Amino acid sequence: MGKRIVLFLMCLLVVIGHLSAQVTKMSGIVLSKDDGLPIVGASVLIQGTTHGTITDVDGKFVLDNIKPTDKKVMVSFIGMKTQVVDVKSFVKVVLVTESEMMDEVMVVAYGTAKRSAFTGSASVVNAEKLSKRQTTNVVQALAGQVAGLQMTSGSGQPGGDAPTLIIRGIGSINADNDPLIIVDGMPYEGGWNNINPSDVESVSVLKDAASNALYGARGANGVIIITTKQAKAGEAVVTASAKWGVNTRGTIDYDYIKDPGEYYEAHYKALYNQLRYVKGLSEGEAYAQANKNMVGNTKENGGLTYNVYSYPENENLIGMNGKLNPNATLGRVVNGYMLYPDDWVDEAYSSALRQEYNVNIAGGTDKMQSYGSFGYFKDDGIVPSSNYERYSARFKGLYQAKKWMKYGANISYTHSNSASLTEKYDTDLSSFTEGMAPIYPVYVRNADGNILTDLNGKVYDYGTATAQLGLARPNHPNSSIQSSMLNQENRNGNTFNGNAFVDITFLKEPVGGINLS
Repeated sequence: MGKRIVLFLMCLLVVIGHLSAQVTKMSGIVLSKDDGLPIVGASVLIQGTTHGTITDVDGKFVLDNIKPTDKKVMVSFIGMKTQVVDVKSFVKVVLVTESEMMDEVMVVAYGTAKRSAFTGSASVVNAEKLSKRQTTNVVQALAGQVAGLQMTSGSGQPGGDAPTLIIRGIGSINADNDPLIIVDGMPYEGGWNNINPSDVESVSVLKDAASNALYGARGANGVIIITTKQAKAGEAVVTASAKWGVNTRGTIDYDYIKDPGEYYEAHYKALYNQLRYVKGLSEGEAYAQANKNMVGNTKENGGLTYNVYSYPENENLIGMNGKLNPNATLGRVVNGYMLYPDDWVDEAYSSALRQEYNVNIAGGTDKMQSYGSFGYFKDDGIVPSSNYERYSARFKGLYQAKKWMKYGANISYTHSNSASLTEKYDTDLSSFTEGMAPIYPVYVRNADGNILTDLNGKVYDYGTATAQLGLARPNHPNSSIQSSMLNQENRNGNTFNGNAFVDITFLKEPVGGINLS
């Protein structure tokens, strides 16, 4: 009897000890591997349940009411690799960024491959690299990132034509040399500007035959595979970003004459030498004739028509020493209007604002994940009345209905407005503003030197005899910055892209699915 009582007490102590060892409260801290700082808002969820919490400002968390059946805890954060840890009283979790995974895994054809095991020629640009570029579309962010990629752009307009891409060289003179574009597993033929770069997770560029063999003849010129972002299981995370920038003219000009006085001196010297040494006039005759022809209206005699300096009537603009008359002052009244030169490049080009705003929401459970985003982009051009504006939205959802069935959808919508100047030679600003002599005015001014205005704003000089000034400009006649502003092209676009899929696993290992687009 005594032995039985002792045995019973020992069993009771074992049970009590086991119960006391059961963890009912779990605490911990979540840190980032990159900088060792705490991660705020990380999701901590008991695996297989909806019971969880998020980390506080110090990266710490506490989980109460843990059941004996709870064995694993999932720790996740947007942009970082999810970790699964055992239930214990205290745990320290260090998360690594998703970019480290992208350095090791790349999208190829209809699946993924580890770079260490991949033998073909390919390049990967991940979301981190894309976010560092201030670009309108994804393809512009590839410039300088992919070895062997040749990129040429035929337009500098905001939101202009997509650049021409050559990955495997020019394979044909007459046929198309553009690469095949794949977005989330589907061939894509829409405009590059319709894909918001902030929605892109990675871009894989397949360059050789081994890389794009599964695409057949369509991949003969190379393949660009774009994978958009998708949600992961865990607490919903809202991410917002705002970017501002400034666009400026990047052309490096050669050293040329910008001072009106220097220009008249150089032009006079050319006329004087021609009259003196070709036509054989005396020094005095060549001097007088060169001054007269220079400010005259006859183009064949070297006449500039426009004389923007005022000086005594009995004197010439250029002295016998070939230098500007010291009595000359800038500004001359002709036909009741003040002639005053302007810097055509400064008047045609200016600095412009570039702004971009993006908001995305990602989250879900083990069975269902969803990703939604909205973006606004506005890019003002460096020439007047040119800009590009885009509104974009995307929804990407995935649902694990059964162990053997999964389905989802990927939908995007883009609305764009663009205003661009015509690029015809006679009205293209760069074709005449950079070659205009520094003696010609951009605007029409009254006798007091004030710029005239009308219903269209400032009054511009077109340099023709029938224009308001009545002077025929020998250099680029009938050209004005206003002509480019009035010959404007406005375009509005609406683009909707969508695809849906169903994956059915009927064997032990998944073999694919059915795509419905």
